[in-house]
Order: sequence, then structure tokens, then C-alpha cells
Amino acid sequence: MHETTRTAPALAAIPGYLAGTWKADPVHSEIAFSARLLTISKTRGRFTAHDITLITDEDPLRSSVTATIDLASIDTGNEKRDHHLRAAEYLDVDNHPTMNYRSTGVRQTGDGWAVDGELTLHGVTRQVPLTLKVNGSQPDRRGAQRASFSATAAIKRRDFGIDAGGRTISNRVSITLDIQAVLQR
Repeated sequence: MHETTRTAPALAAIPGYLAGTWKADPVHSEIAFSARLLTISKTRGRFTAHDITLITDEDPLRSSVTATIDLASIDTGNEKRDHHLRAAEYLDVDNHPTMNYRSTGVRQTGDGWAVDGELTLHGVTRQVPLTLKVNGSQPDRRGAQRASFSATAAIKRRDFGIDAGGRTISNRVSITLDIQAVLQR
């Protein structure tokens, strides 16, 4: 009875919630980042290649997510900068080709949801919580069930051993995820 009481309001708060295994559609999903440059502007970019699996449980608090992001797919709109960011002093793509995220828990917050998890970047693993918004779910015109999720987080690049850029680039990096996932059958 306690389980039903806890889960029912959670399910009611998620429009179109369905339990299942979902894969992110790379064409309709974006993993983006931004960092302050010289404290007067922002450098923005995204990663264009990723593999993300979401498992939504009947009890949303038992749901999970795993993500592998191909760091060589970085795109800031400037190929010279992208090449520089792939180098050993920043992402070190030759030695650390991927960034990985694995959730360790899901919890309700006062105004929504949070996903607790571990981010591995540059060979270092740290706890990184995501602020999550479940945007809803509906079938597309071909009948495939799709769901939309948005999440934000902030990391400190020096926590992951990335110290290049000194004070020119802020230590804080904002991360934004807009994921459209397809229910697997």
C-alpha cells in the first residue's frame, strides 16, 4: 500500500508516462554545453554522436539512464577550436574517446525530478546530478511511441583534470540535454 501511495502521485505528474526501454533518437536529441570565455561571452557547443538508453520503470523512482558520448563529435561551429578541444590538453580524445554517464538513482524534488549519477570524463568519475523535466510522450505518425526529456547540470572541468585554458575559460561548464527517445519493441 505504501508503494502505491508513493507511486500514484508521481505517475500522475508525468504526462503520458510509459514504462519501458527507450533509445535516444540522435537526429532529434542534443547534448550541448557552454562555458564563459574571458567572463564576457560564452563558448557553446554540442556533441553530435551519442548512445543513450533510458529505462522507465512502473515506479519512476526505479528508472535509470546510461549514456556514452563520442567526444570526437564535438561541434562548436569552429573546426579549428574543435580540433584544439579534442587535443590532449582538453578532452584528450586519443586516450579518452568517450564521456559516460550512469544513473544511480531518481528522486522527486520540490519542483520536478532529479537524476543522481556518475559522470566519467577524462578518466575521472564524479557524482553529477541532473535536473530533469519529463516533457511527455506520444506516438509519431508511424506509430512509434516517443518521449521527450530535458535535463541540465553543471560541472567543474578542473574536477575532471582539465585545467587547460587557465582563467581564460571558466571552470564551470553548463550542460543541457534535450532528448527525444523511442520506445523499443
